[in-house]
Amino acid sequence: MLSNGFLGYPTTFMLDFVVCALALIVPVLLWSLWLVKFRRHHVSHKRLQIALGIVLLLAVTAFEVDVQMVHGGWEKIVAKQQLSPEILAKKISDVRPWLLVHLVFAVTTPLLWIVTLTLALRRFQNPPVPGTHSRLHKALGWASTIDITLTSVTGLLFYYVAFVKS
Repeated sequence: MLSNGFLGYPTTFMLDFVVCALALIVPVLLWSLWLVKFRRHHVSHKRLQIALGIVLLLAVTAFEVDVQMVHGGWEKIVAKQQLSPEILAKKISDVRPWLLVHLVFAVTTPLLWIVTLTLALRRFQNPPVPGTHSRLHKALGWASTIDITLTSVTGLLFYYVAFVKS
């Protein structure tokens, strides 16, 4: 894995990659919802959701391997800023709550997506059309959309507080 980020901050390649993915996921998700809601393109919606799920699963897996195994944890990546030990300790202490809030959503998002996708693949016809599962799917879909949006927002806030803000 690459050890330096590409956004101009002392991070890692994978951290910057995931930040870019977080910024792109919500607009792509909203486009997918628009396709199904207003264009009735159920097949396109299905394909986009499966693709998003796979890409996010692979990106998050690579990210966690990079952060935890390659770099030894997020604290060591923050330490790349070459702060004095006292300032580094304070920064890590100040950043930790932001990460914990982010993790609430980051952990629940894949669980919701797996349930939503699995049930949809099992209960909708192929090609997909509205049916008896539509009501539950809509509720799960909106819960997943809200969860991934909060994952994105809190992830971007964590990145800002940990790596951009002086």
